[in-house]
Amino acid sequence: MSPVLIPRPSAPTGRAPVPGPRHGLLRRAAPALLGYLAVRLIGLLVLARWTHLKGHGVWPTIATSWDSGWYLGIADHGYDHELGTRTNHNNLAFFPLYPVLIKAFAAVTPGSRASVALVIAGVCSLVAALGVFAVGDRLHGPRTGAVLTVLWGAAPAAVVQWMGYTESLFTALAAWSLYAVLDARWAWAAGLSVAAGLTRPTGIALAAAVSVAALLAARRGSGRARAVALAAASAAPLGWLGFVGWVGLRLGRWDGYFAVQRTWENQWDGGLGTLEVLRELLVYSRRPQLFLVAVSVVLILFTALYVLSVADRQPLPLLVFSGVLLLVVLGSGGVYFPRARFLLPGFPLLLPVALAVARARVPVAALVLGGAALSSAWLGGYMLLVWHGPP
Repeated sequence: MSPVLIPRPSAPTGRAPVPGPRHGLLRRAAPALLGYLAVRLIGLLVLARWTHLKGHGVWPTIATSWDSGWYLGIADHGYDHELGTRTNHNNLAFFPLYPVLIKAFAAVTPGSRASVALVIAGVCSLVAALGVFAVGDRLHGPRTGAVLTVLWGAAPAAVVQWMGYTESLFTALAAWSLYAVLDARWAWAAGLSVAAGLTRPTGIALAAAVSVAALLAARRGSGRARAVALAAASAAPLGWLGFVGWVGLRLGRWDGYFAVQRTWENQWDGGLGTLEVLRELLVYSRRPQLFLVAVSVVLILFTALYVLSVADRQPLPLLVFSGVLLLVVLGSGGVYFPRARFLLPGFPLLLPVALAVARARVPVAALVLGGAALSSAWLGGYMLLVWHGPP
């Protein structure tokens, strides 16, 4: 099936065309994966030293703190049966795929469920890094793909990629689903989208990207190709819709999932709450908290990068995914501090930076990537050990 909607970009003038991602992907991705591992190991070493100085252990910090505990609790005891009235207490706010994987693998492997959760996150981070590279490589060649992968590993909230969190699993599913869309493999794209919709609330962003691309492909296609694309467009949101519907049935009310979100003080307000916090932090506050300023900078930067992505005419599926992800994160009236983490799966937003760095001279590229790695390592330690709240 030929991807009429999203053709492969032509190679730069004077260079041979970039070989297809199916031919030697792992070989071409080796520098990217090594760079990613180096960046994350720097972050882990900084965190280990920081926890030692504070008299803590690095393992409980990354394995059982904050949201990690919620996922482990679901793996151990399942979901709540009632809505309740306590704030920030109902575990139906957390999507099921990650705790299901923890429980399944813990049943057949040695070690605690917390250890299994870390291993799953670590393996998924490598699968995600390979997927991020594959997308960048397909669009702009292996150099840009490698830079994009390292930038994703050096993102401000990248410390959670090796924690008992869902960001690595979700990014792996999103990256490979988007890659499948670019290659017009609709069954893979839809299946991975369904899994992503069972992983995080922002799975709706990936479902939108797959459905829009598939519908446009169906409009241009005919016969079996049209039927396959239409089926993919219909199936893509089923994971997200399935869990939201199941929560409603479990609580006996059609808006059950959204009622749960309200108990976490999280509901859609079109971005008014985000603008209010930004104004307070950046204009009126005399001594704003450093971590909240960092989150604000990330939100502003990623919004600007989306504008650049549109100007660069990124493929439509990437723009839809990034745009809906930004819309969900910025439009929420809930808690403010984890929003840099919520944007971590939005790796296509880093493509404009990756392109610029890939075209820069080697010393400049090394300075940018090294600075990003060190700042990410420091901010990761600060998030977990100084900031008094979830990352």
